[in-house]
Amino acid sequence: MASRTAAAAIVLAALVAAPFLAARSEYAIEVLFLIFLYGAMATAWNLLGGFAGQVSFGHAAFLGIGAYATTILISNGVSLWIAVPVSALLPGLFSLLIGVPAFRLRGPYFSIATIGIGEATRLIALNWTSLTGGASGLTLAGAPPMLQQYFAALALLVAAVGVAAWIRVSRFGYALAAVRQDPDAAETLGVATTVVKSQALFLSACILGVAGSIYALHYLFISPDSVFGFSTAVSFVIMPIIGGLGTVTGPLIGAVVYTFIREQLAATLANADLLAFGVLLIAIVVFEPRGILGIADRIRALRKRPAVTVADG
Repeated sequence: MASRTAAAAIVLAALVAAPFLAARSEYAIEVLFLIFLYGAMATAWNLLGGFAGQVSFGHAAFLGIGAYATTILISNGVSLWIAVPVSALLPGLFSLLIGVPAFRLRGPYFSIATIGIGEATRLIALNWTSLTGGASGLTLAGAPPMLQQYFAALALLVAAVGVAAWIRVSRFGYALAAVRQDPDAAETLGVATTVVKSQALFLSACILGVAGSIYALHYLFISPDSVFGFSTAVSFVIMPIIGGLGTVTGPLIGAVVYTFIREQLAATLANADLLAFGVLLIAIVVFEPRGILGIADRIRALRKRPAVTVADG
């Protein structure tokens, strides 16, 4: 544990120093910013999808609500220091509203219901033109300096990972693990499954709300398709699966891979990144469902296996 803490501190110090060391490379800073933002999003999804085993395809709703809340509030003269907390709270409240009925469903039925929730929020944003601008979207006048955006995304990632690390070793985390393994058995043991899943969803939604704020302040333009789109929701699922579901570092690894593939392929070949993600997901599901961390565990196990000599038979 001490070695892991020291390693994490060294990595964090390096990331804090990175924008000053690479001040002339705007692209490098942009890529790191995206990794932080995607890593926070993937970690937020993993609180429910990985730790509790509730695969949701509707988490883009929380990102979109946060992005629209920030854009609307700032456009109407509200301070950024007020807009961001409100943008975190609104998705959290929305998660409590939809969580209780949605958690009555299990397995693929729950996943299908979340697709409907995500699409419903997109259609509301698309048709509520007086508030959201409809298909034309909304714009912000100016972005904070890139350095501020960088550290805001890094702070969000650190907070999200801190929450995930706490959950992993807490009583709450054990309850989520019990829900993931066998909800009926967890209920028998006294775990209020709907309550713990709703709590995980609330934390996940709040983190994504802040991510939506940073997204809006970075791109200065949001539309229903850009923040509520199904492809956005699927990306939240892809990253933890690539890195390792139900782990603390898995979503971060997945975010790095996702960002690299997206940046390399999306700008050169249309939809090539989607093909690459599809092939990668099939390979992971077939050969190593635990993702890249599972592959790393296999390699470590092979290295620790004692060599078999002829004398040993």
